[in-house]
Amino acid sequence: MITLETDRLTLRGWRNDDLDSLAAINADPEVMRYIMDGSVRDRRQSADGLQKMIANWQERGYGLFAVEVRETGVFVGWAGLAVPDFLPEVMPAVEIGWRLDRRSWGHGYATEAATAALRFGFLDRGLDRIISVRHVDNDRSARVMEKLGLTREFDTVVPGHEQPVAVHAITRDQYRARSATDPRTLRLGELGR
Repeated sequence: MITLETDRLTLRGWRNDDLDSLAAINADPEVMRYIMDGSVRDRRQSADGLQKMIANWQERGYGLFAVEVRETGVFVGWAGLAVPDFLPEVMPAVEIGWRLDRRSWGHGYATEAATAALRFGFLDRGLDRIISVRHVDNDRSARVMEKLGLTREFDTVVPGHEQPVAVHAITRDQYRARSATDPRTLRLGELGR
């Protein structure tokens, strides 16, 4: 399993003992407010999700990283790459996403973790394009996407949930051009193995 390090965070592989913290995040109504239909997830659903995240790494060679604060080792959520099969009209695609414990909001962790994951996707996995999907009212995620250099391409509705979402995207060429002019892009995403 690959490990990425940023100035403040470690993005690492999943462990079974992450389940309690993951389940707590998924049970928080404020965290889940803009995820699919806004429903919280129970422990069993979180356990199933954890196993799926582990399997995705084995199948694809990329996936969602567990994110922890380097200084304390505290698990704060996840960030990384996934296939957005919940939105068939964008397929084939790879999506960058994140979900953090509400106590970790407002510290820049989502941007820092996603910057490292974006770099990993483009430079280590050779992806040509990465998208991100957000509920149209999720302004926090919109700001992270903007900081990452993704641009809004179109709005649509998630089938089955009828949630209005905005699809943002960035290509590898756009990422490289941005990296050449924005030193934060490289600094925040420096990899440590």
